[in-house]
Amino acid sequence: MAHRSRLSTILIDVPKEETGSAAAFWSAALGVTPTSPPGEPQFLSLPGVLPGLTLAIQSIDGTARYHLDFETDDVEAETARLIALGAEQIDQWLDCHILRIPGGQLACVIPRHSDDATFDRLATRWT
Repeated sequence: MAHRSRLSTILIDVPKEETGSAAAFWSAALGVTPTSPPGEPQFLSLPGVLPGLTLAIQSIDGTARYHLDFETDDVEAETARLIALGAEQIDQWLDCHILRIPGGQLACVIPRHSDDATFDRLATRWT
């Protein structure tokens, strides 16, 4: 069955104890006010910086890094597609499948979260 996906999010992963200073830096550097989505205090969105994409700070237990999110209308199918391309699923958190991609970076496959117009305009249909 066909599904759609797109690169939707770039996350700046920051150790919890450094989240405040990282948010202050990125806010001043980019000229935006960080906002936390309702019910997700571990995320601070940096709105409007990358049109069509979400840029956010994520408070984590671990070392600083960056990672990407693929949003999709079928998490299982998109995860299988990326695994077939060489990724390895290393974990899962709620509906998020966490992958290590060739080169060693992290990427997550997440349920679609963007509005219909954005997803329809930017997603690729896979068969």
